[in-house]
Amino acid sequence: MDDTVILRDVAQTGQDVVGDVTVDWSVVCHVGRVREANEDAALALPGRYLVADGMGGHDSGELASEAALLTLSQAPVGEDFDATRTDIAGLLVAAQEKIGAFGSDTGRRAGTTTTGVVMAAGDDGPAWVAFNIGDSRTYLYSQGSLTQVSVDHSQVQELVDAGYLTPEQARVDSRRNVITRALGAGMAEPVADYFAFAAVPGDIVVLCSDGLDGELADSEIAAVLAAADGDVEVAAAALVEAALDSGAHDNVTVAALTVSR
Repeated sequence: MDDTVILRDVAQTGQDVVGDVTVDWSVVCHVGRVREANEDAALALPGRYLVADGMGGHDSGELASEAALLTLSQAPVGEDFDATRTDIAGLLVAAQEKIGAFGSDTGRRAGTTTTGVVMAAGDDGPAWVAFNIGDSRTYLYSQGSLTQVSVDHSQVQELVDAGYLTPEQARVDSRRNVITRALGAGMAEPVADYFAFAAVPGDIVVLCSDGLDGELADSEIAAVLAAADGDVEVAAAALVEAALDSGAHDNVTVAALTVSR
């Protein structure tokens, strides 16, 4: 499989010109302190920035995350929200079919979560279309405030929504790793959630696997981003380092990006 655009076990920074804006981005992907294999991966192409968290065992998880990212790398850039969402939905179905064909030496079905942003044409200029399947997250850090854009597809999130758990309790609940949607893993046709927001200069978009938010509370993530003072390379590295300092019981991947005109 062509892995030239897949980022795994690396720290990499770049700059892309996308239409009328420049995107500065940084990705850090680390196996963590406990796991032997890294099933996380990221992709950074002009106008398309993605994270995937594979599952199913070493080979299967790696293949699933790669297949998802390579398929989603074909997402068109610069369309309106509806067209972008339709295109991503079709690519997710294609990724599901590829992942479903993988075997597993552990007997577990290959699968992956994924989240990302694709640059689109908004009503007032460039915008991001974010999407997610599973519990990999998209955050927006804007004017000193951190917002979780995506909504986890997980058992504990359903319990939070129903009022049975607080977000703080959900972070340490024994069911926190039970996801309700994924690509592959024997799941039905993939159904993603989609969100649109303006690509505002100075804002930082953070994409991450649950290896980050499993170790750091949102307030801790916000504090790291505040200290980075707009530098996405510093932000991505510091977020992963903070997760490592907290134990990094899972693979941890962070992509941070910002636009300028």
